[in-house]
Amino acid sequence: MQTETNTQTDISFEDFKDQVLSDYKIAVLSRECSLLGRREVLTGKAKFGIFGDGKELPQLAMARAFKNGDFRSGYYRDQTFMMAIGELKPTHFFAGLYAHTDIEKEPMSAGRQMGGHFLTQSNNPDGSWVDLTKQKNSSADISPTAGQMPRLLGLAQASKIYRNVEGINQDKFSIDGNEVAWGTIGNASTSEGLFFETFNAAGVLQVPMVISVWDDAYGISVPAKHQTTKENISEILKGFQRDNKHNGYEIIVVKGWDYPALINAYEKAGKIAREEHVPVLVHVIELTQPQGHSTSGSHERYKTKKRLEWEKEHDCNLKFRNWIIANNLATDEELSELDKQLKKEVRDQKKEAWADFLNPIIKDKKEVTDLLAKIADKSANKTFINKIKNDLISIDEPVKRDVVAAARKTLRYLNQEQFPEKEALKNWIAEFMNRTQPEYSSLLYNENNDKATSIESIHPAYEDDAALVDGRVVLRDNFEKLLEKHPEALVFGEDSGNIGDVNQGLEGLQEKFGELRVADAGIREATILGQGIGMAMRGLRPIAEIQYLDYLLYAIQIMSDDLATLRYRTAGKQKAPVIVRTRGHRLEGIWHAGSPMGGIIHLLRGMYILSPRNMTKAAGFYNTLMETDEPALVIESLNGYRLKEKMPSNMGEFKTPIGVVETVKSGSDITVISYGSTLRIVEQVAKELLEVAIDVEVIDAQTLLPFDINHDVVESLKKTNRLLIIDEDVPGGCSAYLLQEIIEKQQGYRFLDSAPQTLTAQPHRPAYGTDGDYFSKPNAEDIFEKIYSIMNEANPEKYPEL
Repeated sequence: MQTETNTQTDISFEDFKDQVLSDYKIAVLSRECSLLGRREVLTGKAKFGIFGDGKELPQLAMARAFKNGDFRSGYYRDQTFMMAIGELKPTHFFAGLYAHTDIEKEPMSAGRQMGGHFLTQSNNPDGSWVDLTKQKNSSADISPTAGQMPRLLGLAQASKIYRNVEGINQDKFSIDGNEVAWGTIGNASTSEGLFFETFNAAGVLQVPMVISVWDDAYGISVPAKHQTTKENISEILKGFQRDNKHNGYEIIVVKGWDYPALINAYEKAGKIAREEHVPVLVHVIELTQPQGHSTSGSHERYKTKKRLEWEKEHDCNLKFRNWIIANNLATDEELSELDKQLKKEVRDQKKEAWADFLNPIIKDKKEVTDLLAKIADKSANKTFINKIKNDLISIDEPVKRDVVAAARKTLRYLNQEQFPEKEALKNWIAEFMNRTQPEYSSLLYNENNDKATSIESIHPAYEDDAALVDGRVVLRDNFEKLLEKHPEALVFGEDSGNIGDVNQGLEGLQEKFGELRVADAGIREATILGQGIGMAMRGLRPIAEIQYLDYLLYAIQIMSDDLATLRYRTAGKQKAPVIVRTRGHRLEGIWHAGSPMGGIIHLLRGMYILSPRNMTKAAGFYNTLMETDEPALVIESLNGYRLKEKMPSNMGEFKTPIGVVETVKSGSDITVISYGSTLRIVEQVAKELLEVAIDVEVIDAQTLLPFDINHDVVESLKKTNRLLIIDEDVPGGCSAYLLQEIIEKQQGYRFLDSAPQTLTAQPHRPAYGTDGDYFSKPNAEDIFEKIYSIMNEANPEKYPEL
């Protein structure tokens, strides 16, 4: 049911009639899916439903202006649009509702997201890009309201980059920057800061972006008077309207039930954005929500009788139907017959989707019940096993959990028994888990051969007379090589452009590579990340700079909900290889000392978290990441830019391996692990400890996600038999994570003669100043005394109390 954009002036009446009736069919089909979808939830076949009923007509109009190469960044009511561009069938719709894990049956997320979250395929299973210019594209939706907005900015900015930066290979990604990014959002969600941040940024950047606001006057149960000043988002955004003196937005207001006006509005919006690279706001008013917000409740609870009557009269599908009849495009009888056929089509596809979902589970159920029957005949616990079997048989529509749980519970009753059928059951459980668990857990990271952890280390090379330079010079010269080597690479952030970042790691690069490739950005961390995500989804290689690690909290929601989950929630069908550059660790005070590491490593699973101890290591990480296609956060040591490092001769080529620790000092008495700026203090203390006959093995974690994939730490423990983790994060933060990795995952406990310990910062954020750092985070004396106390416990005669 894919639509082609035509205006009413360049087609015949018959063609126009066919276009209108095609749209009508999709509108009815979509509405029937919504109605049946709600019933499926209420009957227990699905967990939750949130549907696009009441928004059908504007989405059809948007689809007609949407061209190959364009991108959507929308929200969970856009099912009609996805049907109109030919990417969503009723079987897909219901498969999503049932959480079917077959990617062919449920192509939106293989059951990993609830229904209403849509995408198109951007890359092949081997990670290679499909040709995005030859298809209509949708970036993968997320549930947090307005969370789709920052990414929308980047999707639109990519067109600006492709149109204005020479030397980039546009193959598969753009045709001279003619693509438009189309965003959709509910009226209430425009109350979110992410909407306003994105809206302002797009006006500044002047990118080809069309934002549609679906306005049905409510946000769940809360009316517009509690959501928006003047109860009108386009009214309060009039200050963004462009004029003869200033750049800005084009703002269009259109009624959501007026088909001709909607077609004209979206043709106009698309033309302005595509040709002029001007952002457009389309405020679609007087929309309805026939079934309320979701299956969680009824809108009759919070809407007045008058409002409910108004919604019945202004239902966009009803208005469309009446308009078709009034303009002699079809009779009431013809449309009624069409309605009947479409309803049957949806019911049939619903049944097909349910059968596709249920039949494999029924097959597994039969295999298990047959096995349990045989086992019961041989077991002394026949009564209990028969009950499990019969309980499973009684479930007419089981889920996978029902089947495997019955099998696993049965094993408890066979603990003291041994016969072939028991082994067959154990084998069945193992086979089931091996094929089923990946359906829910795979592809958090790249699993192809080109994954970042497979890229071999290349050491920095040094001439005999290599100069000692500030660490920031190593970074700067390496970034220059990367920008030369990768025309699709670009760097942007607060103060990144004109002054070359606050620590001069990009000094002079804007002058050499231009204001679009090395760019300043406003103080708006969330949309800096959004720029990176959107541009990376369109084939560019953005390095998005957040000035300080602590400011990452402004963007953590976007990184966690959108970027880190992208590969996982699309079952590998989309990727965004953004490199997030920031600086942190021990500096000055609560908001400049880089302390939230525990939160970061847990909230950003799906990204690589890299914490180099110096700028050469950091440059090596950037070089590695540019050879792969995965997102990462690189945290440079804020107090290391002016420390001297030798200048490598193979800039842009040396690579720091990801997932590999480095032993920076060998020792025999105790293994000490740290990272970042604190590691330099550990190195100094290790020298001091030699004076009291304590030989410390110092290991730089380097990569926090993933940590030590080669299990080198446990090899160190085999030698030293003692472990201390030193961390500038709060107690129970990153140190607890590292301890779990070593003690549990690597089974390091087997080689310890002393209790594993941690030395962390205080539970508060660090106070300001040199003394603030000393008394807030582990200092040299703390480290010395902690290590000495461990050795004192092990050998009090050799190491008497201090």
